[in-house]
This record gives sequence, C-alpha cells and structure tokens, in this order.
Amino acid sequence: MTDRDTATDTAVTDSAVTDAAVTDAAVTDAAVTDTAACCARPQPVGVFPLPAGFLLVPGGDDTAELRRTLAAGRHPDTWPARLLALELAYRGDIVGAAAQLDGDDPIDRYNRFVLRPGGPPVEDPARLRQALGAELGILVDVVRFALGDLAEPPPLAGETGEIAALVHSAHAAHAMAAGRTGEAAGALGRAVAAAWEASPGLAAQLLSTAADLRRSVEGPTDDVLADLTAALAALDATELVIARAELRLALGAAHQERARDDAAALRTAVEHYLAALRLISVDSAPELFAAVQVNLATAYLAMPMSQASDQLRIGVAIQGLRTALAVYTPETHPEQWASTQLNLANALVYAPSAHQKDNLIEAAARYQQVIVARDRDTDPLGHARALANQGNALAHLGAYDQATAVLHEARTIFEESGADDAALTVRGVLDEIARRRGAPGPA
Repeated sequence: MTDRDTATDTAVTDSAVTDAAVTDAAVTDAAVTDTAACCARPQPVGVFPLPAGFLLVPGGDDTAELRRTLAAGRHPDTWPARLLALELAYRGDIVGAAAQLDGDDPIDRYNRFVLRPGGPPVEDPARLRQALGAELGILVDVVRFALGDLAEPPPLAGETGEIAALVHSAHAAHAMAAGRTGEAAGALGRAVAAAWEASPGLAAQLLSTAADLRRSVEGPTDDVLADLTAALAALDATELVIARAELRLALGAAHQERARDDAAALRTAVEHYLAALRLISVDSAPELFAAVQVNLATAYLAMPMSQASDQLRIGVAIQGLRTALAVYTPETHPEQWASTQLNLANALVYAPSAHQKDNLIEAAARYQQVIVARDRDTDPLGHARALANQGNALAHLGAYDQATAVLHEARTIFEESGADDAALTVRGVLDEIARRRGAPGPA
C-alpha cells in the first residue's frame, strides 16, 4: 500500500489509501494559497485519544510509514526529528507540543488550533478550512464540535476514507447524545465502512462502539456477542489499550448478564475483566479501572462457593471494591460511590472471616453513609434498600432494638412505594429478630 500527497482541491479518492503510487510533489505558492502544503493520506485522525488523535501528519517520504503505523493503531518505533511536536503530543505533553508548532503552513496552523491549551482560538476557522482544502478542511468543524464550539457536527461534503469516517462518527455521537440510537447505529455503520481500508485502528474502535451500542439496545444476544467478539479481534491487533480494556469490560458485562440463565457465563465474564485489568491501571485509566474492579467483584460474589478455596474470591472482591472507592467519591461519582459502598458492605456482611464482628460494624457504618447520601424524598427506594441492609447487619451484630427501628422505617417506605416483595423480605428479617428475642412478631 502506498500513499498519495495532493496539493489540489480535488477530493482524494480511494486510491489515496490503496494502490496508487504517487510521489510527493513540490507545491507551488499558488497551491499553498488554496490548500495545505501536503495533504498526505491516510491520516491517523480519530485513532488515538484526543487531542493527539485530531492532529494531522505532514506529507513526505519520511512520514508515509509513520502515518500508516498510527492509522493502524500502533506507535512508531521512531519519530522523524521534524515531528517532535507530534511525538510530544502523543506522549501526552500537550503544552510542550504546542510550543514546538511555530510554522505557518496549514498543517502546523491546524495542529496549533487543535492543541490550544485552554485559550481562545488561534485561527479563524473559515480561513483555516480554506487553507486545508476541500478534503481536510472539514476537520476544523469536527474539532469545534468535539470541543463544544458547535452544537452540531458538519455535514459530509464528499470526503472519503478516514476523514469521512471521522465525520460519520461525530454524527453518531450527536445522535447518541440525543437518544436517537437507530440514527447513531446507521452513522457508525457508515463510519466503519469508510475507515476499513484507510484506517484499521479507527475502524476497529468504531466497530467496538457499534457493537456496544447494540448491547445497550438489544441486550446480550448471540448476535451482539458475535459483534463484540469481532470488534475485539480487530482491536487486539492495535496498541489502543484503553479501547481494548473498554471492550473487555463490555464483553464481560454482556456475559455477566447472560449468567442469569447460564451460570458458566460468569467465568467468561471474569476472564474478560481480568484481561482488562492487565491492560490498565488506576493511574492510566482510573475510572475504567474502578468500573472493571466493581464488575469483577460482583461476578466473584455471585459465584457459588463449593470449596474452601472459593473464599479467596470473596477477599479479592472486597479488595477490588475498596480499590474502586479510591476512585469513586461522593463528590466526583456519587452514584457509582453509593453503589460500590453497598456492594462492599454486602460483601463484608456475608464474607466468611475470623473477624466477622469487625466486618459487620464496618458494613453498618458504610450503609449509614449511603443512607445519608440517598435522600428519602428524591430516592426513596435507594434510601430504603440501604436501611434494610443496615438493619440486617445490625441484627447479625445482635443490636436488635436499633435493627428493628431501621427495618420498620425501610418497610414503611417499601410499602408506600409499592415495593411489596422488598417489604415482605424486610418483614421476614423482623420476624426472625422477634423469634430470637422470644417476642411476638410485628403486627
């Protein structure tokens, strides 16, 4: 596969990223006036995390292989010296990268526009679009949409390959944000088709997004699992570790849902979660790391205990939930924090341990934090579930008076909310407390 560099306004055809063998040509001053000095294709746009993923790579014999490598979702072994700014950006040094971009050609101007570190625009968008030319100019508005400067993504205007794919993916994101999942799915399909030959790394991620969208709509059907597995095969050929971990999480969640009807699916889910944790850390992707830890813990806790060694899973689950709570806080992730607190407290209640009393005391305290966080008026069922769980923990501790008061409050809320099954469960705990105290059951 060879590259074509163009200095005209003509849209780049598929030959730009497949069979054509056109060498870099000298660009006249007149051509520079209308377009970028070297609009080389393919470009690795949309492949790596932003903002580096929006940057353009200049044309030239020394960048052709690098562009193809990045477009495939892999990092180059070496960078040409003249691309120090891009190398810094891909390493995460955005300020340092921006400081290196001091040229006046359209590619440098566009890349400065992308890397503007929290400041005002450094380019007039209309002039920059014109300087980049018909095929690449649309990227200016794609970037503006991603940054929130435009309410809607730009319409496709004859772009091809990876550029068209990026525009389609912007339309998919816009549709998903508005809840138009069918429209989003169609845009993602067109994006995958456009990127397939030109940018394997982008195509793999789009395929993953499309498969996960189907999962959210259809559930873990056989077809959805097949799509997720195909996306994983495509992504595993890349170095896009965050995207691969995200897909492993999605696959694990799909199999965990299937475990309602097939207990063996839990083991497959665990395998995917463990694979995700081998790709990331709490430092490299804290929120994703925490989400995987929570899912892994809930999978472990759902597995039946058939032998003594299975108790180790409970310990791993508890430690994973504690790790997640280092990321989830009431201020930054209130819903995830409350859910993780409940899962941890539940695990502490039922975990076999030589320190069961200490575990129960800790669990009761964690339930109390959730009770305070989940307001009775705005989240009555969430508030009641935390009360019910706390009452159960207090009962295990033998604090019957306190447990009874808490459980009565929980039962009242469940009954008022029409949650009859939950109310019945709480009544069962109250009956058990009454039996243990040798008193009549509640009226």
